[in-house]
Amino acid sequence: MLQTLDIDAAVAGADVPVLLVSVAQLTGDLSVLRDDLRPDLSNLFDPNAGLSGEALAKGRAIAAEALRRHIEEGRDPAPAPEGETLYRMIAFLVGDEPAQSYLELLREELGQDGHDMRAPTWHASDIAPDRTFRVAVIGAGMSGIAVAHRLRQAGVEVTVLEKNADVGGTWFENTYPGCRVDVPSHLYSYSFAQTTRWPHVFSAQDSLLDYFRWCADTLGLREVIRFDTEVLSADFDDERRVWRISLSTGETIEADAVCSAVGQLNRPKFPDIKGRDRFNGTSFHSARWEHDVDLHGKRVGVIGTGASAAQFIPVVAEQASQLTVYQRTPPWLVPTPNYHETLPQGVEELLEVLPDYVRWDRLWLFWRTHEGLLPAAKVDPEWTQGPGSVSTANAFVREFLIQYLRAEFPEDELFEKVVPDYPPAAKRIVRDNGVWARTLRRDNVELVSDKIREITEHGVLTDDGVERSFDVIIYGTGFHASKFLMPMEVHGSGGVDIHEHWDGDARAYLGITVPGYPNLFLLYGPNTNIVINGSIIYFSECEAHYIVECVRMLLERGKQTLDVKREVHDAYNEKIDADNKMMAWGASTVNAWYKNEKGRVTQNWPYSLLEYWQWTREPNPDDYVLH
Repeated sequence: MLQTLDIDAAVAGADVPVLLVSVAQLTGDLSVLRDDLRPDLSNLFDPNAGLSGEALAKGRAIAAEALRRHIEEGRDPAPAPEGETLYRMIAFLVGDEPAQSYLELLREELGQDGHDMRAPTWHASDIAPDRTFRVAVIGAGMSGIAVAHRLRQAGVEVTVLEKNADVGGTWFENTYPGCRVDVPSHLYSYSFAQTTRWPHVFSAQDSLLDYFRWCADTLGLREVIRFDTEVLSADFDDERRVWRISLSTGETIEADAVCSAVGQLNRPKFPDIKGRDRFNGTSFHSARWEHDVDLHGKRVGVIGTGASAAQFIPVVAEQASQLTVYQRTPPWLVPTPNYHETLPQGVEELLEVLPDYVRWDRLWLFWRTHEGLLPAAKVDPEWTQGPGSVSTANAFVREFLIQYLRAEFPEDELFEKVVPDYPPAAKRIVRDNGVWARTLRRDNVELVSDKIREITEHGVLTDDGVERSFDVIIYGTGFHASKFLMPMEVHGSGGVDIHEHWDGDARAYLGITVPGYPNLFLLYGPNTNIVINGSIIYFSECEAHYIVECVRMLLERGKQTLDVKREVHDAYNEKIDADNKMMAWGASTVNAWYKNEKGRVTQNWPYSLLEYWQWTREPNPDDYVLH
């Protein structure tokens, strides 16, 4: 492979900082990490990280020459970097000297030489050889795979209960045309399961499903997953201190602990619009796409312009004779020219030569997005420039995004419809490579921003009195994200139903534990969502680590259960609520899925990625009542 590699072609599509660090690792030659090629990551929207065209060309030439020399001399890969050498490489990639508080986290994310630094450092057979601790994991999606893998590494008995016929969760269920992730592929992956198999910069649904299937196979998880098995209810037995779990198969099983990994974006939400059941044509939700419905030549109405709708609408527009898009609130678009692109030509071959390129690229992406737009989402209490922004930084982002919209929509009529009147980050921002404008400007597409009055037998009637007739109506209206654990019934200590306990306002300590529900652990629970920085897989890995350490604490202390103290839980949530109110999504009155029906932000994490990692390193015994 090395001898046949077209080096110049291979390096042409690579990110230069990642390329240079990868070459430095392979060759052991740190001289390629030149100060004049150090990236500047201060501008989130600059794809070249402050490097000029000349600097990019120079960096590729230096990397190519070092690779050629290494190949021609037939040298073996240099030993894995450690200590000061590794620190220097990390510092070059992130463009600065990372604080010590971040260094350990970055080393974990990197997983140098394939070393899984987050693997449990203990085994149940060593701590409690005469005890079997059983954990039921509900869901075999992204979070379920992560926690099941970690628990098994620690020697804990695991059973995964999955209602679907395969793994993948949301990537198994959402098959609408155009479905893809909005996080770069190398970052939207586990730190412990890296691969060079990604065909796209941002992976499509089929590639993501293949990845999670590969993980389940590679990690040997299929042997503990029960497919086509839905959990109907989970009840805590106060006397025996175990969970009794009723299944759709008619069985009841027991477990010492329950990990709910059912996700937030898996129960389709239909809008509360009068007459929705009266429509005589075909209608369905995007999350339950009816692939046997042929849209070619049909009159189609789409309700919603959120993240999912923005992905499938361009595909529908190419098939329908007439497409009408009903928009309640326009999304902010962030320019992402490579959103639909395959990996650059030559990079696939480069990955064979530089296998750790994937790991360095993941670290590069992590650092570039670890704050993302978070600083610009914070509210300045002194800000007086109106409801369209919340701070100077937020206003700067708003102006940048408006300029992009103006360039994409030169027509005043469309431009006025697509410019949001709320602050950036108050709702989910949608990635765009120009396809949204091209779609809405098509002759067969109409964007309607008038409020929908009702659904009729023939179509949709808006408040301006216009009724449009359709053959098919597609709902791109999101999910019941705030209705955690639905539709399962969960009864904790004393038989208290968790949904009655929450009363429509779900809360959990660290998003993981709930007072009164011993040994119930949530993944992707309340206030663990991130939408403008990082990858949600990072959060699931932190949660899985915390849960494993909770089990360790129980085994080491000879206890059966832990139950978070109410005062600890309440103080934590008071802080979360107060700080979410000081973010764009909490301060704005715009309707967003980040908030529940009571108007409280139940989804988002208002702090940095580092802080969640620090708070989930290990459980504090003083936070819990142990039995």
